Amino acid sequence: MATITLGLSGAIGYDPAAALFVDGELMAAVEEERLLRRKHAHGEVPYLSARRCMQIARINPSEIDQVAIPYAPISLFNKARWHYAYRHWYAPDRAVDGLLNGNRRYRRYLGILNDLLEKLHIPPNNIKIVPVEHQLAHASSCYHLNEQDGKTAIFCNDSKGEYSNIFLGYGENGKIVKIKEFYNPDSLSGMYAALTDYLGFENLDGEIKVMGIAPFGDASKYDLSPLAKFNGKKFKVDNTLIGTVGLRRYRAKSKGHYFSQKLVDMLGPRRVGQLVDDPYVHYAAAIQKLYEDLAAELVEHYLADILEESGRLAIAGTGCMNIRLNQRLANLPQVKELVVHPACGDSGAAIGAASFAIRKSGTKIKPVQDMFHGPSYSSAQCIDACKSHREKPLWEVLEGPFEKAAKILAGGHLLAWFRGRMEFGARALGNRSILANPNHPEVADKINHQVKFREPWQPYSACVLASLAAEFIPNEQQDKYMCMAVMASTAWAEKYPAIVHVDGSTEAQIVDVDSNPDLHRLLVGFQQETGHGILINASLNRPGEALVCSPEDAVNMFLGTDLDYLIMEDVLVTRREQTETW
Repeated sequence: MATITLGLSGAIGYDPAAALFVDGELMAAVEEERLLRRKHAHGEVPYLSARRCMQIARINPSEIDQVAIPYAPISLFNKARWHYAYRHWYAPDRAVDGLLNGNRRYRRYLGILNDLLEKLHIPPNNIKIVPVEHQLAHASSCYHLNEQDGKTAIFCNDSKGEYSNIFLGYGENGKIVKIKEFYNPDSLSGMYAALTDYLGFENLDGEIKVMGIAPFGDASKYDLSPLAKFNGKKFKVDNTLIGTVGLRRYRAKSKGHYFSQKLVDMLGPRRVGQLVDDPYVHYAAAIQKLYEDLAAELVEHYLADILEESGRLAIAGTGCMNIRLNQRLANLPQVKELVVHPACGDSGAAIGAASFAIRKSGTKIKPVQDMFHGPSYSSAQCIDACKSHREKPLWEVLEGPFEKAAKILAGGHLLAWFRGRMEFGARALGNRSILANPNHPEVADKINHQVKFREPWQPYSACVLASLAAEFIPNEQQDKYMCMAVMASTAWAEKYPAIVHVDGSTEAQIVDVDSNPDLHRLLVGFQQETGHGILINASLNRPGEALVCSPEDAVNMFLGTDLDYLIMEDVLVTRREQTETW
């Protein structure tokens, strides 16, 4: 009889999600933000996402055997709690609470979980609750879903767990072995988040802007090494500068920040002007370099023997959403293959917690070939969404949606493309995408002005046929999930400037017939139409919104922007011409 496991994330207050496995096969995975239409779904529980996973997999709540969560109690005898208390002794209330009441958040979460299970009609007496330490859930998501023979080095680079922020270890024969952990407040991601905050951005979304502007700055102009150091034994942030709590925190307009007045005294006022201004653009370059240098040092110091043996490094955690760091790790001399979990943030911990619980029982996880684990919709449902919308858009059923899409794109138009099961993870992978022709020099400006309103220095990602990857990104690891920056060839950089950054790097989704057959078919059609097997690929959402999920979401988004065309399954959607009334 099959064992059914539901994985849930969201224990730390954001990115709730659900994943459902039958035995060792991932059947469905959905992020709550996509259903609520609120990015990161702060303060919510994975109620809608768990329901949707059960609907997709056609599982009755009473059939679920175990629920895995990426949050676990930490013993008083674990050095993590003592480290936390020691490093926060300047705030005695935090330190003492960490020692004497260190699992309060876990206990609170269990209460929330019990309420959630009752709401989902999952009988609490019939299931097993499996708490999984947060970093082990991340480790499982990048190792067990890609398990291979021999050893795989594992690096989890996260911003927040129970106590652990950094995990270094390896996987072998399904078992994850810890070599070293570092605990709060000593966090690489926390260091980057503090500077993101200092540079004037909200955490979780602002880091990508800091990473994007870094190549425009001079990392050597300002020394940020006082923020954190690794001496071969200890990795330690200076929590008089960053990672501060209590009265040490810098406050402005009654809001506490992740850095201190001492940091402001050292670097100058928190950014109020343009990010491209001196010194802020150089601070962005310096923090990116320090981030990469320290991560590379930790990996080489603790995992060198494993990498020497296998050459395989698997990484996860919120900090691994930094594609430039991932590029640096992929290019380490000992690394022959870098495995990045596509949903490496906390939503992906729902998958990781479930896979860890399943693998611990002895069942091997079926390798995951793509990240299309959300809901899908029929053309009839897409038509209903058009009919029910108050603006009554025009629609027609296409006999050849791929051919029509290729012609639209060849003409330089922006196309919203909605097809198949929704992606899981931060990046649009061709099922909920805005696609555009990179041969038109003005296309990036067009996307910015009509939809995204991004800074002009941010290039767009690309999806490219696998048959062309060797020309596009020679000598680079090919990635079907856009999880690492890669260097474009000079010829392609000159040909497609909209998708290449100032330093020659790009973010490319390599598409073959197995990874995404529909997107592959569209790219082939576009190549036949234009001679180019490459498209700009941006996420199908407006700024600040979650990725589109349903046909209703897609129609709302399309009519709320200046996009030219929308194709949902086999349905072409256009705007009804406005008639003037007097």
